[in-house]
Amino acid sequence: MEISGIFSAIVIGAVIGVLGRLALPGRQRIGILWTIAVGIVAALIGSGIASALGVADTKGIDWVEWGIQIALAAVGVAALERIRARR
Repeated sequence: MEISGIFSAIVIGAVIGVLGRLALPGRQRIGILWTIAVGIVAALIGSGIASALGVADTKGIDWVEWGIQIALAAVGVAALERIRARR
């Protein structure tokens, strides 16, 4: 992976992570680095799921893929919040 690929993964991960946090009600007590990490993982897994469903490569914006990624990020943020709240 080239440096531009790593940079774009971080930026897209941050966007997906923030959108996932916004989808949840209330305040989440996790940092921006955890948000980016959850977003990157959600983007990778969401792309895989969208490819498996055959909705990843469409004309224009892939709204279904983005929806899957944001939903996964919301689940990841909620799970991380619960894990951190137990400590």
